[in-house]
Amino acid sequence: MNSWMASSVVVVFLVLVSTALFFFTVTRGALILRGLGAGERGASDHVYPIYSDMRLIKMVDFQPIISAILLFQYDRLVSRIVAELQQLDLGGRDVLITSCAFGNVIPRVVGAAVSRQVRRVHLVDLIRNELVHARSKLGDLAGKVDFRQADATAMHQADGSMAANVMFFLLHELPHDLKGEALKEAARSLEPGGKLLLAEFHRPDSWVLRAFSWTYFKVFEPLGLALWDSHDPLRYLQDLGGFSCTRSTYFFGNFQVIVATRQ
Repeated sequence: MNSWMASSVVVVFLVLVSTALFFFTVTRGALILRGLGAGERGASDHVYPIYSDMRLIKMVDFQPIISAILLFQYDRLVSRIVAELQQLDLGGRDVLITSCAFGNVIPRVVGAAVSRQVRRVHLVDLIRNELVHARSKLGDLAGKVDFRQADATAMHQADGSMAANVMFFLLHELPHDLKGEALKEAARSLEPGGKLLLAEFHRPDSWVLRAFSWTYFKVFEPLGLALWDSHDPLRYLQDLGGFSCTRSTYFFGNFQVIVATRQ
């Protein structure tokens, strides 16, 4: 290996290490430090700083970065949700989006709902800056959206008032006791025939990918591993009752989209 190649390898390695350290610092590392502090815990203590600080939000919410984090499956997952929405007759009905997400999922979901004559889209998030940032992406579509700061486990929508509810990569970041509460709240808000469209991580099929994923979750997203078994959202919805559920997996089982129809 000549000196140029050796230097390139070193530079790439340093960039990858620096990127990993940055994301650890603004995600799990920050929560560990927060947990060491004294004082009463709040409802947003499980939220990473990367989702609440506007400077970090704008720094990280860049489509190629977000796509890479999801192993370039982001577009496929969003497209599946959009396709499900486009099959619904939303004329005069409401759609809920439980929690904001990075990337273009919010504009695409709102656009799909508007194309199906939705009455209103309700976007709910615990963090105000996320709602502000989401609004900035929507342009003229923002006029069809109600933005509300609220907890995914205690929203203000009436029982059975939503034709669909989109939950995009929220559960893996919630403490285990809140995962079921968020799903129960999502179920409560759906009208008969309404659909919960949920995208999340999933247990990979092969042991090699499983080992890599396990390591990633242990370092960055330890609350996500429970989705593989003890807190499988499909199993929870089936146990909750009143749902007809299907699950599609993507990229060797690394990701899933669950379509749960309220009976």
